Amino acid sequence: MSLQPTLQPAQDPAMNNPNKVALFWLTTAAGAVLFVTFQLFFYVNDFVRAHGATPAITFEPDVLWMFSAFYGSWIVTVLLALIGTRKAQGVALVLGSLLVVLNTLGGISDGLRDGWHVAFSAAFFITLPGVFAIAATWRCIKSKGNGHVDE
Repeated sequence: MSLQPTLQPAQDPAMNNPNKVALFWLTTAAGAVLFVTFQLFFYVNDFVRAHGATPAITFEPDVLWMFSAFYGSWIVTVLLALIGTRKAQGVALVLGSLLVVLNTLGGISDGLRDGWHVAFSAAFFITLPGVFAIAATWRCIKSKGNGHVDE
């Protein structure tokens, strides 16, 4: 005879936890940062290997702020997921999905230019955790209000 009662799916405290969804989005954001870091290492490595023969990439100060705004918007997705309401989860799903698609497409186009290892890095660091984050968010949105239904 068990002394601890078993929890039903509707009573499981881990189910429908917005922190779990936010952690998925945080992992995807960390993957995007890792991808950009590796991409910079790949570029610097190629630049040094070619003894400076490849053209240097420079950015105008007016355009440079867009990189920080674009990659900084990942934190908005995490914060929206932490709110935990159905509406906030929906906005996190749309914004996060858009960021996953844009980052993946950017990584693939960079991979076509710089080599397959860049495209693979985009798929591994952004797309893979992004798909899990999208699925977790969708599941959380669909299960809210239906705690009595066994999934």
